[in-house]
Amino acid sequence: MLRFLKIYLLPGAVLQSVMIGGGYGTGRELVEFFTRHGVAEGFAGQLLATALVSLIFSLTLALAVRYQAYDYRHFFQLLLGRAWILFEMLLVVLFVLVLAVMGSAAGGILEDAFGFPERAGALIMLILVVVLTFFGRDLITRVLASWSVFLYAVFLAYFVAVTSGLTEADLAGKLDWTFEADWMISGLQYALYNVSAVPIILYAARAIETEGQAYASGAIGGLIAMIPGMLFHLSFVGAYPGILEAELPVYTQFENLGMPVLYGLYLLVLFGTFIETGAGNIQGFIERVDGWWQERRSTPLSRVHHASIAGVALVLASVLSDIGIVDLIASGYGSIAWGFLIVYLLPLFTVGVYRLSRSPTVGNGASAVTD
Repeated sequence: MLRFLKIYLLPGAVLQSVMIGGGYGTGRELVEFFTRHGVAEGFAGQLLATALVSLIFSLTLALAVRYQAYDYRHFFQLLLGRAWILFEMLLVVLFVLVLAVMGSAAGGILEDAFGFPERAGALIMLILVVVLTFFGRDLITRVLASWSVFLYAVFLAYFVAVTSGLTEADLAGKLDWTFEADWMISGLQYALYNVSAVPIILYAARAIETEGQAYASGAIGGLIAMIPGMLFHLSFVGAYPGILEAELPVYTQFENLGMPVLYGLYLLVLFGTFIETGAGNIQGFIERVDGWWQERRSTPLSRVHHASIAGVALVLASVLSDIGIVDLIASGYGSIAWGFLIVYLLPLFTVGVYRLSRSPTVGNGASAVTD
């Protein structure tokens, strides 16, 4: 049973933990990409995005297993050769944005809910992320997977609470289908926006033994990552279209529910997702640095080094957010997404598919990467 969980469920749980972040957890991101198109069209866009995430995840895992490339540096050497650094350049910009936004959001949650200073919330998140990275990959993957189970439980309880009181009048006219291309474009954009997390969490796929398992794990993982978003979107049906104007749609839904215990659990889950997103992303970077270090020193970095990398990254993101660089990066975030299309998806569906179509070669991962 444990082997099944590690092979088929763990990669998807870790991907979901890294993807979910602040926009997903608050519902704002889902409204922008899906709900604004209507309930039916928005759900169709989510199905399209899920199919794309599953396909990309499957191909990426299969390629990583074939060549034993479990960090993004080795993985992109397969796709881009010496130009692999282009992915890391985009990734560094994305890291700054994600970590800065997560720190700010974590501080905002504790300030709004408990009156803590905003800095205190960001500091608590920083400390917990550093502690997780100190104890390494195994603890991080276990925490991310366990928190994913807790997240699912709370989200399901929320979904049942919101939808159980819906009447036919609440649904009237909201499930009608009007075919427009906009929902397809949003589905494509959302998938493109989020799959950049896939190469970062390859460290969670080390238990996969065969390419067949990799394809199945990727397909299941896409569903695991996207189903909570589908539940959130469908939970907005009773409040549509007014929910489109809410700055934090899920907060608005909880205010209407009047269930303080469930709301408290949701805040706990949301704060945890910020820590998950920060730790999961940083662990991906640490895996890359570890691989580079072992090639040169034949020994991995110590736990202190891992924690130091996490601390520096989080402090840097916090400083940069204070001087407004988050706004600068956010204004060009669409360009970053197109950058991932060029350096990740196009090579994956060309070079990657070609490599997978070849007969497996005998040899270790290092030699396969440079062939």
